[in-house]
Amino acid sequence: MAAFAERMAPVLAFILVLCLGGTWAVDKGNFKTCDQSAFCKRQRALKQGESPYRALLETMELTNSRLTLQLINDNNKVRLLLELYRLKGNMTRVKINELKPLKPRYEVPDVLIKEPTTEPLALLSQDENGVVLSLGAESQRVIVSARPFRLDIMEGHDLLMSLNSRGLLAFEHLRMRKDTFSYKVTSTVASVWDNVKRVFSSQAEPDAEKKEEVDPATQPEPSKEEDEKVEEGMWEESFKSHTDTKPNGPSAVSLDFSLPGVEHVYGIPEHADNLKLKTTENGDPYRLYNLDVFQYELYNPMALYGAVPVMLAHNAQRTTGIFWLNAAETWVDISSNTAGKTVFGKMLDYVQGSSEKPQTDVRWISESGIIDVFIMLGPTPKDVFSQYASLTGTQSFPPLAALAYHQCRWNYNDQEDVKAVDAGFDEHDIPYDFIWLDIEHTDGKRYFTWDPHKFANPKEMLQGIKDKKRKMVAIVDPHIKVDSNYKIHNEIQSKGFYIKNKDGGDYEGWCWPGSAGYPDFNRADMRAWWASMFAYDQYEGSMENLYTWNDMNEPSVFNGPEVTMHKDAKHGDWEHRDVHNLYGFYVQMATADGLIQRSGGAERPFVLTRAFFAGSQRFGAVWTGDNAAEWDHLKISIPMCLSLGLVGISFCGADVGGFFKSPSPELLVRWYQTGAYQPFFRAHAHLDTPRREPWLFGPENTALIREAVRQRYTLLPYWYQQMYHSHLTGEPAMRPLWVEYPQDPATFAIDDDFLIGKDLLVHPVTEEGSRGVTAYLPGKDNVWYDVQTFQKHNGAQNLYIPVTMSSIPVFQRGGSIIPRKLRVRRSATCMENDPYTLYVALNQQRAAEGELYMDDGHTFSYQNKKYIHRRLIFSNNILSSVNLNSDGQFTTFSWVERIIIIGASKPSKVTLQTAEGQESTIEFDFDASMSLLTLRKPGMNAGEDWKVMLQ
Repeated sequence: MAAFAERMAPVLAFILVLCLGGTWAVDKGNFKTCDQSAFCKRQRALKQGESPYRALLETMELTNSRLTLQLINDNNKVRLLLELYRLKGNMTRVKINELKPLKPRYEVPDVLIKEPTTEPLALLSQDENGVVLSLGAESQRVIVSARPFRLDIMEGHDLLMSLNSRGLLAFEHLRMRKDTFSYKVTSTVASVWDNVKRVFSSQAEPDAEKKEEVDPATQPEPSKEEDEKVEEGMWEESFKSHTDTKPNGPSAVSLDFSLPGVEHVYGIPEHADNLKLKTTENGDPYRLYNLDVFQYELYNPMALYGAVPVMLAHNAQRTTGIFWLNAAETWVDISSNTAGKTVFGKMLDYVQGSSEKPQTDVRWISESGIIDVFIMLGPTPKDVFSQYASLTGTQSFPPLAALAYHQCRWNYNDQEDVKAVDAGFDEHDIPYDFIWLDIEHTDGKRYFTWDPHKFANPKEMLQGIKDKKRKMVAIVDPHIKVDSNYKIHNEIQSKGFYIKNKDGGDYEGWCWPGSAGYPDFNRADMRAWWASMFAYDQYEGSMENLYTWNDMNEPSVFNGPEVTMHKDAKHGDWEHRDVHNLYGFYVQMATADGLIQRSGGAERPFVLTRAFFAGSQRFGAVWTGDNAAEWDHLKISIPMCLSLGLVGISFCGADVGGFFKSPSPELLVRWYQTGAYQPFFRAHAHLDTPRREPWLFGPENTALIREAVRQRYTLLPYWYQQMYHSHLTGEPAMRPLWVEYPQDPATFAIDDDFLIGKDLLVHPVTEEGSRGVTAYLPGKDNVWYDVQTFQKHNGAQNLYIPVTMSSIPVFQRGGSIIPRKLRVRRSATCMENDPYTLYVALNQQRAAEGELYMDDGHTFSYQNKKYIHRRLIFSNNILSSVNLNSDGQFTTFSWVERIIIIGASKPSKVTLQTAEGQESTIEFDFDASMSLLTLRKPGMNAGEDWKVMLQ
């Protein structure tokens, strides 16, 4: 019977998921709207107007690095503490907390890579109305107005941003519960008494413990208005069959930001929506709350799997950013206005001219925690990327093979199935680097194990793909099967590492294994233990070519509220409501640490996560979750990854072909063609869909898919270079056009074209039956070359491009040099020492430039100068390679076997000059019809100095 129950648990869990989802479409009724989220409804009901908050200027203290100032709410007399910092790199930090909270409020740890470096603040002027502080360069200053409280950040005469200009600052202070006995009176005295006993027994002990901490001066008796609201979801809230006990009562925080001159805002992923964020006045705000959403709906502000509370604002003059560091459930309202409606008094004098400007107003609302906001003042898009990277870190530098093609399915059945799929790629001459195993590979959904019948010899399987220089990814989810015969569960339980329920017992919920516990990854000791489980002597059957996939880490709880964890669950002293959006961040952190530690710190990890937060870029890759085999889902993958890139997460992709449903051959081909030009390139499919390996759709479609995958492999040197650059700078590898053309308004709302780096422009075909697409080619002084035909097109135009099923519209920017490897083999590792072909695209108005980066492709040795980094320059008919790593200690066997110069004239002679001064003649071909010059077999080592001279 026990064995039967064990077999049935995953089945019952799956049935529960189907019940939650109904058909293969999201059941929106399982997830809250703002009206169903008590704190959001309560905060959104506040109307803009004069703020009740006043700055008490007499409390101001200014040190070299910080201003502190008390704020008072004139309605309830509760005081807050404002802290203002000027940070290195043109940033300002604003923190607001209770002056004397009843108990500590949660402040997010571990997301910032270090405590930000401060710079001096200088007092410029002060009177009874406020103070003016200098922010340093470019006449930047912050104006603190006292009554009502407001912050304005200025540069010269320009108002860059205002805080609380609409009077929507709100800070629900922690308080004692003042019961109004507003329960329904039943017909008997006994039932009334039962209700009273229930209320007071649940309150007596906590209140007794807190009495000595209460400061009457800062915690006054609640006003009549507060008493009236006490039962409106403040102390208890229900959704469907679940009740949130809210032992700490109301604790929401909110602040509004006004952005004069701004019409375009971006970011705050994850949402299945356009790149440019919409106004939310006529619907719900954008929600940031990590949730397992079953086949999500498109063009919707609903929360999805991850949450990065970062927004970028852009116009032709400036880019700025707002980083709202809060891990609780958060809603973001966006509205459009004009500057004249919100900038008052003497601020109007600073606004240039008298005409109205466009303006975007943004309001952030979080359920708990404090206000901790970083204002990134740019002024360029790349400045904002750098500023944000200085706070939360850059994209981890992945192993080269992780940028190649990944083959996945829920599930490959057994070792023979894996072997057959692996052989199928070779038989059909399609390269791949990683094959993936989903949850069915485990022994009864016990992670860190293998099914003893289907995967009886995992090392034999891993060795077989290693012999072909390929790798595997196996799933390790953070819900742990409650089973006394399961080592992982027993150790977590014995160490007390599980999250606790509100009553102090181990929290249990339903997921794939059936009844499951959830490790408390907020604990550093738990994360260290989890990391140790990836050691080769702990994770039996694992080898160095086995990597990890963290799914379901929102966390997903099938029988929980909104398919996630109860908010009153406990992480030590903190409620789950305080830390929810950090769970996936910590799971991926601990997993990546484990993969690093198992190699003694030598090898770079690869970890894919579904849930994420600000800073998750430091630990690996992200994908867009459970999409569907529909054309609109293909189309939305582009803005979803672009949005993630803008907030630091460059390593993004979508399930090629769609996870749910079955794609038509046309859709599958187009998805491969799109995915080949996105950073993370993985095909994946649901358990109940027909098999869809690339060769199962007929020879014509196999050939089209093969060509798309091969294009990806030829461009791996360029992708690797872009990810290295992202790792250094925080700039996205896949980026919107406006990032490179920030003064061109035509680019601001485009999200069907995108750039890889700055030199490749891609416009995938995402419409069924398409015979042509229109791509915008930016830059009035630019020229763009079709990478297939080498046809030249001028910039600053909308170009109609006829397409066939083989077409992937891709253009190389004139003035760029892109390295490729044209000898495509069965895996990226097999191509390690293969030669390069350099594509030099000319623009007669400027030199052509590019880079070539290489290292060993998988270790951290690049951090010790063991890499080659070269600048390639074509100017005055000379192509040269210049060393950018003079202390480099890495060598390569790769050489340059071909140079293709696009937009060239025919030379009379071409000469190679080596670093030693030796010269030799290079053979060449010239195609006058395409202005294409091909230099054949120049033969120089790719890591050395050389010059090629055209005469």
